[in-house]
Amino acid sequence: MHPIRMFSLRIDFAYPLMQVLILPAKRGLQWLVEGLAIFRLKPMLLIFLVLGYGLTMIIISAIPYLGQLLWFILVPAFSVSLMNACRIIDERQTPPPQVLFSGFHRNLQALLMLGVVCILAGLAAFGILSLFDGGLLFRLFVLGEGLGAAEQADLAIPVGVRLLLIVLFLPIFMAFWFAPVLAAWHDMSAGKALFFSLVAWARNWRAFLMYIVAVSVCTFTMQLIAAMLRVSGANLLLTVFSLVVSLVFMPTIYASFYVSYRDVFARPDDDI
Repeated sequence: MHPIRMFSLRIDFAYPLMQVLILPAKRGLQWLVEGLAIFRLKPMLLIFLVLGYGLTMIIISAIPYLGQLLWFILVPAFSVSLMNACRIIDERQTPPPQVLFSGFHRNLQALLMLGVVCILAGLAAFGILSLFDGGLLFRLFVLGEGLGAAEQADLAIPVGVRLLLIVLFLPIFMAFWFAPVLAAWHDMSAGKALFFSLVAWARNWRAFLMYIVAVSVCTFTMQLIAAMLRVSGANLLLTVFSLVVSLVFMPTIYASFYVSYRDVFARPDDDI
């Protein structure tokens, strides 16, 4: 068991050295299953933390003018908090409720810088997309503007723009997957964390592809069940099903993020 040091509100993980492993594709299919196993160890606690995270971010985003910016800037620190909780649970210990804010206790400057870089990268990507869609997606997702009736009717995104969207945002997605925990747990700068996250993702693209397939299949299945309940008029069952899915699936997803880190990055004291 790896040492975990707790000092009131401080939960400190430090693993300065690590090795990036190359995993077989099938491991990606197991991340979701093992994330569910972590959730089952402390289900109510993880539900509480995810709900607390969501409520906190809603409150922050409601701050006039600066709310949306603060939301993006603080996401890396809060994501580390959830990973801290998953690691403690994986070590068969019980994290305290204040673990929700533990991500602010280590290398905070790098985590905040990651949030700023995320904003700049997203704005740059949407800016490039604006050259091809007339700024529609920029106004919709960045400015939060409502669409007129004519724009809603013409919201179909051309195939070329969809492909460009993937090309622009996939590297951002890859770079930020591990970056927060690399900054917090390995004391990396923001730039170094982004680089190693990108390398780790690229070296394990097969496992990540399988993980995305697994999540997509689960999501499609749940949407199909919800649609069947809606069509059959079983509104009560639909409400219960939607609530259960929300309370189980989202914590499982966060736990699976931690599992992917645990698999990809080996520390010197790991037996590999």
